[in-house]
Amino acid sequence: MKLPHTSLEAKHLPVMLNQVLEICNSKNGGIFMDCTFGAGGYSNELLKLQQTKIIALDRDKKVIGIADKLKNKFPSRFTFYNKRFSNLDQVVKKKFDTVIFDLGISSVQLDDLSRGFSFNSKHELNMSMGLSNLSAKSVINNFNEDDLKNIFKLFGEEKEASKIAKNIIKERRDRSINTTDELVNIIKKSKKKDYKKKINESTKAFQALRIFVNQEISELIEGIIKATKILKPGGKLIVISFHSLEDKIVKFYFKNFSQNQSRSNRYFPENKNKNSFLFKNYKNKVITASSEELKKNPRSRSAKLRFAIRSNVEFEDPKELRDKFQHLTDLEKKSA
Repeated sequence: MKLPHTSLEAKHLPVMLNQVLEICNSKNGGIFMDCTFGAGGYSNELLKLQQTKIIALDRDKKVIGIADKLKNKFPSRFTFYNKRFSNLDQVVKKKFDTVIFDLGISSVQLDDLSRGFSFNSKHELNMSMGLSNLSAKSVINNFNEDDLKNIFKLFGEEKEASKIAKNIIKERRDRSINTTDELVNIIKKSKKKDYKKKINESTKAFQALRIFVNQEISELIEGIIKATKILKPGGKLIVISFHSLEDKIVKFYFKNFSQNQSRSNRYFPENKNKNSFLFKNYKNKVITASSEELKKNPRSRSAKLRFAIRSNVEFEDPKELRDKFQHLTDLEKKSA
């Protein structure tokens, strides 16, 4: 049974909320963008401070009801758009003090088992976060073996990607694969049980499918680039990620486009213009959840928070970021 919005809001615990609020340093107010509104955890807390204004985005139409409640409560300080954050430039006409990304699947999406995100259910393979015409069911039943292998390998870092893809092709010769439990059974047959591992054997494959269906890598890259463009000098870009691939992208961006970093790789020519240093001295520090938070909110265990501070140089498009991860965005284009 689908939970009402009130229950979803009550259950939602925004990850590392105190750390985000401390980084925002919003006691004196400011203009914020919440790029992944979800159940509204960050927006709700920031709006408790009198001088704050927030523009929030989410591609999932099922959170519109939650956003409407905040809009009714703070009509002059809160605005919501049902859009992908890669399109954030379509809704802004001003510079922001802070932009926040809380990546991955939201509590609203995960708690609704009918959407097919969870491997602990028996529902149709969907996995769409919204504003997407593709489903995981379509991918599993129509993509060729090489593409499936690459999806599992590149987006899920799944060691048994080849075997899983091969068994999917074998299974669908006899019947279509329609539900989450059917896919779980195929994955189980493809992998040896490892009793030492703490994560479910289906975790990586399900993650990979979700990323591909929703073009999450392309979304992330375009989102953080456009967010940088709308930040004020001294503004903060906060990104919370939940798997190593996301964190790798964020780390590369913050580190290589910071004023205190030397570059010695093929993506950056030696005479690179200093205007490409979009951030002030980046400390390359990862913030993780406290032991106290882990007890209250187990979902925070894999969360990594990084933030960077915008420099005062004129924005220059970070082409090198796109080049570095082009092999991933090219694969995602097959989902279009």
